[in-house]
Amino acid sequence: MEYTDATVILPKELVEKVQQFVQGEYLFIPARKDCRSREARSGKRAEIDRRNSEIIQSYTSGMSVEELAQTYTLSIYAIQKIIHHFTLKK
Repeated sequence: MEYTDATVILPKELVEKVQQFVQGEYLFIPARKDCRSREARSGKRAEIDRRNSEIIQSYTSGMSVEELAQTYTLSIYAIQKIIHHFTLKK
């Protein structure tokens, strides 16, 4: 995620209105629900989901976290997060 100076892209009046609520802090502006992200348009999300499914399948078949990290060139921490996320969804 990138940060952009609001004064560069927003009208001065809008910046002044936002400053009534927050000043000098980071503000996250979520994408509209009807807009697909660059990630979704590129197919990257589907690719990551497929990879994560393979990781979960291999893990449940007995492959160790260390082996998975080596196979998928990810950190042990990243593999643990994928497994943890999967177990939360169940």
